Amino acid sequence: MKLESQIEKIASFQHLELLAHQVVEGFISGMHKSPFHGFSAEFAEHKVYNSGESTKHIDWKLFAKTDRLYTKRYEEETNLRCHIIIDNSSSMHYPKLKEGQDFYESKMGFSVLASAVLMNLLKKQRDAVGLSVYSDTYEYYAPEMGSDRHHRMILSKLEELLAQPKGSKNTDTTLFLHQIAEKIHRRSMIILFTDMFQSGDEAALFSALQHLKHDKHKVLLFHVYDEKTELHFDFDNAPRKFIDVETGDEVAIFAENIKENYEKQVSNYFSKLALTCAQNKIKYVPVPVGANFEKILTTYLIEKQTFG
Repeated sequence: MKLESQIEKIASFQHLELLAHQVVEGFISGMHKSPFHGFSAEFAEHKVYNSGESTKHIDWKLFAKTDRLYTKRYEEETNLRCHIIIDNSSSMHYPKLKEGQDFYESKMGFSVLASAVLMNLLKKQRDAVGLSVYSDTYEYYAPEMGSDRHHRMILSKLEELLAQPKGSKNTDTTLFLHQIAEKIHRRSMIILFTDMFQSGDEAALFSALQHLKHDKHKVLLFHVYDEKTELHFDFDNAPRKFIDVETGDEVAIFAENIKENYEKQVSNYFSKLALTCAQNKIKYVPVPVGANFEKILTTYLIEKQTFG
C-alpha cells in the first residue's frame, strides 16, 4: 500500500503521535522493496559497518538477509542529536484549510507532522531530539534529550502549532537562526522547516544558516510550499485580491496576467536557493505540502549515514 493511501486511511486518528507512528511503520515496511531494504524493521538496533571497525559485533544473520554489513548497536553508545527548527510565521499557516482537508495540507500542518514523524524515528533509534520555534519572537526552545517525557513535551508543543495564528506574524529568520545556533553546543543534525518567505538581505540569511553549521553540525533545510498556488500560481482568471498574511498588504490582479512571469521568478528563486545551499554545504530539499513524507525520511536516513 502506498504511503499516501495509508495516510488517507489513518487520517481519522487525530492523535499526532499515533499518526506519526503509522507513517513510520508504513515507510519501514516499504523499505523491504526499496534500495533501503537493509535498514529493515531491525534497523533501530543496528548501524552500518564502517571499514576498519572491529568485526566483533557484526550481525551475520542480518548480513545473510540483506547482503550488507551491520554491527549491533548498544544503548551506551553515543547516538545522534537532532534539533528541529520550525518557522511559525503567518505564511506557514497557508493555505487556509477548507472543510474536509487534512491538517497536513497546510505548510504548518505538514511541518508539524513531518517533525513528529522524524521524532518517532529518532525515538526508535534512541536518538536525542530538541525543538526551536520562531515567528516574530523566539517562541520556544527545548534542548536535545531522549526521554519519553521529553518527547511528550515536544509533541504537545507541536500540537499547539496547528492552531491558526492570532493576527499577522512576520519573522526575522536571520536573527532567530543566529540565536538558535548559539544554543546548540554539542554536535547535532539541525533540521529546519520553513517556506523561505522572509524580507531582508539574502546574504545575511545564508550567513545565519552557516552559523548553524558551526561545531561541525549538519544542516538540512526542508523548503515547504503549496505546489498548486505558490509554485504554479494556479488560480482562475477572475479578478482577485491577494493579501500578504504577514504584512496585510493587498493587491488586486487577474492571475492569468502575471502567471508566466510569476512562475519564472519562482523557478529562478528555487534554483538560486539550491545553488547557494550547495555552495554552503547545506542540504536543501524543496517539499510540497501533503503526503510526501517518504522524501523527508529518505533524506534524513541518507544524511544520517554520512554524519558519523
